[in-house]
Amino acid sequence: MTIQFSNKMVAVMNEKVEPGIIMNALAHMCIGFGSEIGKELLRLTNYVDANGGEHPCISEMPFMILKTNSNKIRGLRLAAQEKSVRFVDFTNTMTIGSYIEQIERTKQTEEAELIYYGIVLFGDWEQVSELTKKFSLWK
Repeated sequence: MTIQFSNKMVAVMNEKVEPGIIMNALAHMCIGFGSEIGKELLRLTNYVDANGGEHPCISEMPFMILKTNSNKIRGLRLAAQEKSVRFVDFTNTMTIGSYIEQIERTKQTEEAELIYYGIVLFGDWEQVSELTKKFSLWK
C-alpha cells in the first residue's frame, strides 16, 4: 500500500562536519522546527508495540537525510527562500560557548562567511523534492 503525503521534510547536512557535531546540529534544527510546524502537520503518531508499550510522537512521513557541502546548502537556503518553502538552518556560529555567545557570534558574522552545517526543509512534497533532488542520501 502506497500512501501519498502532501508535505515533505528533508534534512540536507554538510558531509564535511564531524558526526557528533552534525548530529547536534540536526537535533537542534528538528527540535525548533518541529515545535513551530506542530504535531498535526508533522503527522506525529503514537506507535504501540505488542506489549502495549507506547513509542510517542513518531512521524508517519518519511524523513530523508541528504548530504552536500556548505556552499550548496547556502544555495538551497536561498532557493527555499525564493520559493517560500519553510526551513531552518544551522551554522558554525551556533556552536562553542553559551547560547548568548553563539547569538552574538552569529550577529557579527556576514552571511557569506557562515559555514552551513545543515538545513531542514518542510513544505509541499513536489516543491521540496524539486529543491533537493540533486543531493545524495546520507549513508
